[in-house]
Amino acid sequence: MGEQREGERIPRRSSPPYEEVSDGLRGALRTHGLIGTALLDKNQYGPQAMILLLVITATGTGLVLGALMLLS
Repeated sequence: MGEQREGERIPRRSSPPYEEVSDGLRGALRTHGLIGTALLDKNQYGPQAMILLLVITATGTGLVLGALMLLS
């Protein structure tokens, strides 16, 4: 798994495979997809993709709650 350093009780996990993408966030999403970029850390745009995933999830949740509120 990962190496254990002196003074640490929990071993570190190995780094995931990482690939530099030079096309920006759009290129990263085109190359590795939203899940691969945001959750699997396949390139350097993971934090930006995570924010995009948060916005998509919050929008979907808001739409569902709004629709349920209108129906009741």
